[in-house]
Amino acid sequence: MSQGVPVLNLLANPIAAVATLYAFAEERLKSEKGATAVEYGLMVGLIAVVIITVVATLGEQLGALFQDVSDELPAAP
Repeated sequence: MSQGVPVLNLLANPIAAVATLYAFAEERLKSEKGATAVEYGLMVGLIAVVIITVVATLGEQLGALFQDVSDELPAAP
């Protein structure tokens, strides 16, 4: 990868910009440094999304269920 490519040349030549970006991405993908942290971060994010979705869905259903049970109970003396 050419480290000395001026930004203006990249803007003027989109093919050079894409080639430079590709070379940079390829170099980063070959590097294992930090990959584990990124993978764990992605897993934590995915788990958080799943938990939020399940809690939101079940929360509404459980709230309705408890309300139905409460409505069916006789009033306490």
